[in-house]
Amino acid sequence: MDLGLRGRKAIVCAASQGLGRASAMALGKEGVDLVINARGAAALEEAAEEIRRETGVRVTPVAGDITTSAGRDAVLAACPDPGILVNNAGGPPPGDFRNVSHEDWLAAVEANMLTPILLIRAVIDGMTARGFGRIVNITTSGVKSPATYPQLGVSIGVRAGLTGFAGVLARQVARHNVTINGLLPGRFETARLAQNLKFAAAEAGVDEAELAARLRAENPAGRFGRAEEFGQMCAFLCSAQAGYLNGQNIVLDGGAFSGLF
Repeated sequence: MDLGLRGRKAIVCAASQGLGRASAMALGKEGVDLVINARGAAALEEAAEEIRRETGVRVTPVAGDITTSAGRDAVLAACPDPGILVNNAGGPPPGDFRNVSHEDWLAAVEANMLTPILLIRAVIDGMTARGFGRIVNITTSGVKSPATYPQLGVSIGVRAGLTGFAGVLARQVARHNVTINGLLPGRFETARLAQNLKFAAAEAGVDEAELAARLRAENPAGRFGRAEEFGQMCAFLCSAQAGYLNGQNIVLDGGAFSGLF
């Protein structure tokens, strides 16, 4: 399927690895020129080179901290009129909320709620004026199924705030062919998953490989997700065909979430 995106421009955050990188790659394969961001310049340039090589699109890496005004300004200067914005950021460390300082709470809110909102604010009016916009917020399936991740209360809490905000705004801009959706990953083979498994195994006093095998077996798909299949779903949410899909939160977890809605 041609997703109708060739020649569009996108900003993809946290794109040096994992789900962000896979999303950038999938958009590149659809002919989207990219501005990608992450903190680490070397890893970001390596990702940019791979995407250029695989897709032939223009890829501009902008290394910096997207949670700061300087980081956001640099990204927006490189792509002031995106048709696509993919918000993504690594979550706060797993742990018991009782051990999280006030400062760490504020950092989590800044990274996983306010930064995406500020980026949306910067691009939304241009999208509505041009009559096309696709915003995808990569959050977590824990927003819908918090009991699945008892060690991620801080991450789920602040991402739920972003989810609520996006749900309000999505209904205000849909008539301009601008959509805002959440893409909620379950367990995918990423560095973030490895960090969470290491923490959970230590907390439970079990072998990490044993825990991973059990979680794979418990998933209806019998496995963890692959980053590339996440990226392909992200690209579809950005497509011309997805213009009537708005204000939704798509859980991508192999069927682990047991609810109907």
